[in-house]
Amino acid sequence: MAAGGSTTVVLIALGCNLAIAAAKFTAYVWTGSSAMLSEAIHSLVDTSNQALLLYGIKQSKRQPDAKHPFGYSRELYFWSFIVAILLFSLGAGVAIYEGVEKLLHPHGIENAHINYIVLGIAIVIECFSTWKAVGEFNKRRGEQGIFAALRSSKDPALFAIVLEDLAALAGLVIALGGVFAADQLGIAEADGAASILIGLVLAATAAFLAIEIKSLIVGEAASAPMRSGLRLLINAETGDQQTFRAINEIRTMQLGPEDVLVATSVDVHDTATAKQIEAATARLERAVKARYPDVKNLFIEVQSAEEHRAISTAQAPGQLRASVRGSPAHEAVASPAVTSNSAGGARPAMVAKANPNAGPGPATSKPMIQARPMSRKARKKAKRDNS
Repeated sequence: MAAGGSTTVVLIALGCNLAIAAAKFTAYVWTGSSAMLSEAIHSLVDTSNQALLLYGIKQSKRQPDAKHPFGYSRELYFWSFIVAILLFSLGAGVAIYEGVEKLLHPHGIENAHINYIVLGIAIVIECFSTWKAVGEFNKRRGEQGIFAALRSSKDPALFAIVLEDLAALAGLVIALGGVFAADQLGIAEADGAASILIGLVLAATAAFLAIEIKSLIVGEAASAPMRSGLRLLINAETGDQQTFRAINEIRTMQLGPEDVLVATSVDVHDTATAKQIEAATARLERAVKARYPDVKNLFIEVQSAEEHRAISTAQAPGQLRASVRGSPAHEAVASPAVTSNSAGGARPAMVAKANPNAGPGPATSKPMIQARPMSRKARKKAKRDNS
């Protein structure tokens, strides 16, 4: 999702909600409607939320530093989660509280015509904001259904606005119904009931936002189309006539709406030299960056298929620690992976250099991966598997 599009949508929603909140508070002062107060608080919370989203967008664009080498993209996810908390605690909580108070102490609505005017204007403004947000959202969802696209979206700034605007429209309709029932039908409790319904709508919206954003904070994989495309690109560099023999594994993580980390393990042919591996890595990096500019960090680990399976079986995901070792005549030093990031080109971490103490040997031996010592628990498990 283009950051510029998301920022524009947030700015439009911010301006609309600020105007609507002022009008609703004015109407509440004149009429004393609890549904109108709930809607005014709802719009005020939405305005605060959009300000937080703008702050999150700005903070997420900060450059990487020594403390945060992968950048600050996840700040947007954090502030979006705060938005969900505020929507639930302030928006939903206050609306339900006001509704219960009105049910316990019902009273009529004064100057109801003011409510009708304000709610009518608010619906028009909210429809405009929703139209802009949904239009931007539809540019990315393609053939996906709306709900599926919301679940798979990696840009909380946009889908939070879409959900908030839809909830706001639903709240306006509910408030209008409550005011009408209290004013025209003489059901004073309808105003309080409408306020409670508005609170429940906000609570449901906040819960959905919190669940989706929590998943992004924990660390979601890149989208399915991107993962499939990455596999095709890497497959193009594998085969009998290529340096890479096969793909062992591809892992991705969405660090931000426009920031993806990719880590892959590849098997190389026995005859591949360090120079050939470096060249193949550079080609792969160029292909990935050209196809997917959002891939800011790319890590390529050279590892035999057998060793990859052995280490994956012996150790849980996330606990893998490996060092690269070459033949006696050529020793690979430094890190086991070839890495690249947005700040520069490929950085071959596996650089072969001659071992002056070694005897004669083939200069093109395939680097091998040697795992660090396993824990006692892992050794027992491996022993049971082999018995």
